[in-house]
Amino acid sequence: MLLKPELVKKIKDYFNLNIYETKVWLALVSKGVASAGEIAQISEVPRSRTYDVLESLEKQGFAMAKVGKPTKYIAVKPEMVLEKLKRNTMFSAEEKVKVLDNLKGTREYEELQELHNSAVSFVKREDITTSIKGRSNILSYARDIIENAEKEVVVCLPATDLIEKARIFSNLFERLKRENLVIKLALKGTDEELKKVHEKYGIKPIKTNLPSKFFMIDRKQVIFSLNDSGEDEIAVWLNSEFFSQALSSLFELSLRK
Repeated sequence: MLLKPELVKKIKDYFNLNIYETKVWLALVSKGVASAGEIAQISEVPRSRTYDVLESLEKQGFAMAKVGKPTKYIAVKPEMVLEKLKRNTMFSAEEKVKVLDNLKGTREYEELQELHNSAVSFVKREDITTSIKGRSNILSYARDIIENAEKEVVVCLPATDLIEKARIFSNLFERLKRENLVIKLALKGTDEELKKVHEKYGIKPIKTNLPSKFFMIDRKQVIFSLNDSGEDEIAVWLNSEFFSQALSSLFELSLRK
């Protein structure tokens, strides 16, 4: 059996294996049960390395050694491997989140904050302009600066964005409402979509046809999308009161029409 190079490359990337592990596992899957010699022949991996690779795959849960002589190996079903990898990934992510949550209480984190604060004090407000790429990054960044709002938050988006990203904004908007901040939602979408937003957030949105996407905080900061291309979407964050005031005036004017 000839292993297809494209399949080898894809499986290597999907399952986070090295090239020898990928070839050996594919060879074993194609046979179901095989000896190291048979696997070496099919995979074209040097026989001297095949034993080490099989041992590695066994530890990772991709293969099992069959009892008996000569030693043969059994391929674990791909769906079982996939489920195990998913569980391991979730466990690793949870552990990583715990580590990051505990980071704020460390002296190292305090020093990191002190370094940043000392640097920020030398940065002019008009110099703080940043580009952000990817819709999920833009929404996450928007959430972060909205958390520091003091008076008003203006959101101009397609209604579907707020419906899909309720996990990001639900608790945040609830807190802002408890603190009596003004929240204005100018959304583009159908009446049914706007109704869903109203029901989900308890904020009555204003229907608009503005071909714009932006977040404005306290009329001082703006995150403004330059296109609407999913994960290729690009936005700019401007910490400019002059620009924010100008945009706010144009926005209010458009709503009166």
